[in-house]
Amino acid sequence: MMVVRIYRIAHWLHRRRVPLLPFLLKSVNRILFAVVLPPSAIVGRNVLFSYEGLGTIIHKRAVIGDDAVIGAGVTIGGRSGSTGVPRIGKGAFIGGGAKVIGDIRIGDYASIGANAVVMEDVPDYGVAVGIPARVVRINQPSDMPNYRSFQEP
Repeated sequence: MMVVRIYRIAHWLHRRRVPLLPFLLKSVNRILFAVVLPPSAIVGRNVLFSYEGLGTIIHKRAVIGDDAVIGAGVTIGGRSGSTGVPRIGKGAFIGGGAKVIGDIRIGDYASIGANAVVMEDVPDYGVAVGIPARVVRINQPSDMPNYRSFQEP
């Protein structure tokens, strides 16, 4: 996944305070893949951006846990008047077009429906849908679908 590889290089350079190069790599991602993924954001291991992150916007201080699946056109950002940003848990799934905004936590293995607008915490294994999003159920760990099953080997 090219978007994540470019991000990893930019993040590595950003942590070492290399001037200009992280910004240029962020710009490459923006131009080639239409994704805003700042080098200062923290993206865990094995994160999948559907369609190479097409139309996705990530806040510069956002934290995305390991094994998360982020759909196309997702916004993970702050809210006016608040300094906090979203924290996405391990194995979370965020459907295409969803907006996750504000100082909130999306729990481990939580699922966010497509085009949902999430402005409140979602518990571990929770399923949130709607505008504004509300939790409609809590999955059992054994009920969790495999969101990566569509990937080619």
